[in-house]
Amino acid sequence: MSNNILQQLTKTLEERKQADPESSYVAQLHHKGLNTILKKVGEEAAETIIASKDGNKDEIIYETADLWFHSMVMLSHHGLSHDDVLNELARRFGLSGIEEKANRKP
Repeated sequence: MSNNILQQLTKTLEERKQADPESSYVAQLHHKGLNTILKKVGEEAAETIIASKDGNKDEIIYETADLWFHSMVMLSHHGLSHDDVLNELARRFGLSGIEEKANRKP
């Protein structure tokens, strides 16, 4: 189910990218540009951190969902999707974090 919802969300985000900003939050974000999208990602990241610090599991889930959503809007802005991120995670799977970091291009 989890990958299915990501696929559905990706499809919806692409459809709404070109929608009327008066009727779509996603279209509003794209219309306002990358800086607005990135501000939302930052805002949601901060709210996720605070929820985690406070330890309320429901809030952690809620804020993480907001962070993922806005991160997916950002990916969509760049013509990317969750599949690109999942492919990168799959590439890293089985590598130690230290090894993976050492192999990154400067």
